[in-house]
Amino acid sequence: MKSALGEAFKQLVDKLQGWVGIIIKSIPNLILAIFVLSAAYFLAKYTRKLVLKLIEKRVSQISIALVISKIAAVVVVVTGLFLALGILNLGKMLTSLLAGAGVAGLAIGLALQGTLSNTFAGVVISFRERIQIGNWIETNGYSGEVVDVNLKEFVLKEADNNMVIIPNKTVLENPLKNYSLTTKMRVSLECGVGYDSDLEAVKQLTKETISSVFTQVEEEKDVEFYYTEFGDSSINFLCRFWIDAESMLEKLKAKTTAIIEIKKAYDKAGINIPFPIRTLQFDNKLAVDKPFVNAD
Repeated sequence: MKSALGEAFKQLVDKLQGWVGIIIKSIPNLILAIFVLSAAYFLAKYTRKLVLKLIEKRVSQISIALVISKIAAVVVVVTGLFLALGILNLGKMLTSLLAGAGVAGLAIGLALQGTLSNTFAGVVISFRERIQIGNWIETNGYSGEVVDVNLKEFVLKEADNNMVIIPNKTVLENPLKNYSLTTKMRVSLECGVGYDSDLEAVKQLTKETISSVFTQVEEEKDVEFYYTEFGDSSINFLCRFWIDAESMLEKLKAKTTAIIEIKKAYDKAGINIPFPIRTLQFDNKLAVDKPFVNAD
């Protein structure tokens, strides 16, 4: 019994001595690994500040800039951790960590598929030079001013002051019309005049009125005027001209001004803008002088 206990105690001492020897041999590597982790930590802080400063110059959304800078810092820290594990000859642990990270990443990606797609779409939209805060755009059936782009949604402010929140993924996958990319917009105005009107005089008066009201229209020839059809009660025409505008609201204001001024000019010149009239004509005279006959 005593010999068995002595043998076990001897094996335990040998094992402890072996561990101590391994630790002593590994002290240089341990110090180097700690140094690498410390350097990675401070380098991550510097990288985060540097990336944030660079991203802020390209992206106006501070939330997206912060996320990108944090991701860059995490990448630096993880890289330092893998280097430290490699220095300590913990290759198996490193392999296990990579495998676990892959499985966890797959599970998280499947669970948060919609959220992650909106997040990445928000980052992509933020780096698009043709989509900026303050632009007037039209997408997914909505038109308004871009007031915010974050990691989840795309926010528009419509002309009636309503806020429209659209998922980033939907905006990225569908066509988008940006009115702010050009400094000019075309205003189209349809109207009609009576059949007794002098059509040449109507055309000349309309073009003169538009060119005198809107300073952007330099000459009468810049105003397009076309008669389009013989209507039920009027001869209809289409008038088009360009204005300096970047939003649909400015276009609507210009169209309103054009309608008011054209109506004033027509009233002054005695030009009639007719409204639909229905005339009933009875060719057969009613026989009111005939006696009433009762069918019964």
